[in-house]
Amino acid sequence: MQKKIMAVDDEPSLIKLLTAILENEGYEVIPAYDGKDALKKLKKVKPDLILLDMRMPGMTGREVHEKILQDPKTRDIKVIFLTIVKISELSEELQKTIHVDDYITKPYDNADLVRRVKKVLG
Repeated sequence: MQKKIMAVDDEPSLIKLLTAILENEGYEVIPAYDGKDALKKLKKVKPDLILLDMRMPGMTGREVHEKILQDPKTRDIKVIFLTIVKISELSEELQKTIHVDDYITKPYDNADLVRRVKKVLG
């Protein structure tokens, strides 16, 4: 069965790029253009993985992730954060409090992105 990946980013060009890369690998991509859009779509569809931009206007990726974890229907969805911040630059305390499956730093290498998505999805 085709795996579904929700791509959440406030930059439409990045959503377009992610969609092209992932559809080429056989995944179905559900675009969401901000945190509220993602949470609204999660009420109707349950992806196997969420690629979640950390820095978005309105609601940050962390805030979206907290809401995903609070909902019993979505808390088991795998999440990979997309970030311009190197995770090593985040405080150790923050790293401990964020329970995500992986982090991918922007700009990302397309082959590395695909490899890491496949690893998280098993």
